[in-house]
Amino acid sequence: MTAPRRAGLLFHPTSLPGGFGIGDLGPEAERFLAWAEEAGATLWQFLPLVPAGAGGSPYGGRSAFAGEPLLVSPERLVEDGLLSKEALGGEPASAADRVDVSAAREKERWLRRAFERFETAGAAPDLRRDFDEFRSSPDQAAWLDDWTLFAALSERFAPAGWIHWPPALAAREKDALAQAAREIARERDFHAFVQFLFHRQWARLRAEARRRGIGLVGDVPIYVSLHSADVWAHRGLFALDAQGRPEAVAGVPPDYFSETGQLWGYPLYRWDRLRDTGYGWWIDRLKRALAQADLVRVDHFRGFAGYWEVPASARTAAEGRWVEGPGRPLFDALGNALGGLPLLAEDLGTITDDVRELLAETGIPGMRVLQFAFSEDDSPHAPHRHVPNAVVYPGTHDNDTARGWFASLGAEERRRTLDYLGGDGSEVSWGLIRAAMESVAERAIVPVQDVFDLGSEARMNLPGKSAGNWIWRARREDFTPDRARRFRRLAELTGRL
Repeated sequence: MTAPRRAGLLFHPTSLPGGFGIGDLGPEAERFLAWAEEAGATLWQFLPLVPAGAGGSPYGGRSAFAGEPLLVSPERLVEDGLLSKEALGGEPASAADRVDVSAAREKERWLRRAFERFETAGAAPDLRRDFDEFRSSPDQAAWLDDWTLFAALSERFAPAGWIHWPPALAAREKDALAQAAREIARERDFHAFVQFLFHRQWARLRAEARRRGIGLVGDVPIYVSLHSADVWAHRGLFALDAQGRPEAVAGVPPDYFSETGQLWGYPLYRWDRLRDTGYGWWIDRLKRALAQADLVRVDHFRGFAGYWEVPASARTAAEGRWVEGPGRPLFDALGNALGGLPLLAEDLGTITDDVRELLAETGIPGMRVLQFAFSEDDSPHAPHRHVPNAVVYPGTHDNDTARGWFASLGAEERRRTLDYLGGDGSEVSWGLIRAAMESVAERAIVPVQDVFDLGSEARMNLPGKSAGNWIWRARREDFTPDRARRFRRLAELTGRL
């Protein structure tokens, strides 16, 4: 039996409109869900929800488990009695279509004030009870204590990464950790409180999505940042030297996005040690992701079959080599622990037979990206080559918008695109949306920037670029009834309602 055909939208919460410098989990998120339901979307895909790392990237987060504090809604804090409306002082001014980092950082002050009221003014009994239950729940046992200790120590020793902390703390010596935990107990309480607020607000948003018949699609990066709670707390699972520095780092060889490859710099896993532990850390990670979403996209799936290992001293990723990955045993362990594999595979890049075999053996749907479909005749990304067990996108967060992409094409690729899609290119965004909807792939997910027909100014990420990514925000006026009706009509015509 095939799965029902579904249409969805790709849209990260930081891109929601409104004040406070950055999108969050408050009223604007619920308004988006209402518009998505009107548009006939039954899937909402977002990027990793973790605390962003360098350059604001959610793919290099400071934790693989914690939620991004800047996504906590000040308006919901007012509703919970943890802030007064006067404390907010109105919505801070921010660029209409860009994340305003300085305005977003004001949220940290409000979170501190909410915590003080929670502690000193006496929180509502149900709020205190819910916090205590959250903190003591087995669901948080794999990560919360490590995160609160890491976050509090990071503030004490900022801006240095953990490898520059006092050696006893970097090495997690028992006595040093115990002493530090006593000294920063209140700060740890604050960080646990922030994670509780994130959990509370996300649970409310997820309930609203379910009420509207919208499934959530999360995202798990394959790697984690060196300067993360996870690497600090589980050094033995990563390929590090005695000082905690990577022996080799992750990346990808030269590809569509970069002539010298992409040098991510993330530490590589010790897959032998993960195997010896029954892949427990990965099981905990996927359980956490599936507590927040119905399906999870696994980023860089090909790295599980074979990964690109780059010497730590290399200047570009071109100096790397392929190394065999964990393969099917990892996914067997995940499937047994999770009761199945509710995953989507980002199977883009250099795809070899071993990757195809792993995808077929696990049964996980792969991806088709229409922007890759017109560089050659009969491309595997072209709609006529799609298969039902797949997810089709006009483009992903790493691609330009459809309009920006089309404007950058050379004459031959532009001709091939128009010959395939029809039209004169004036509505190329909707041409790609229509092609995605018509595909036999069971799921079609469209970036909202393409529904809005925006140009390159709305691009979310340019791989290999270190600054200026992850900052696009929608405007309230972008979410028009006409666009919702047009999207819904295509979903209806192609059997995706």
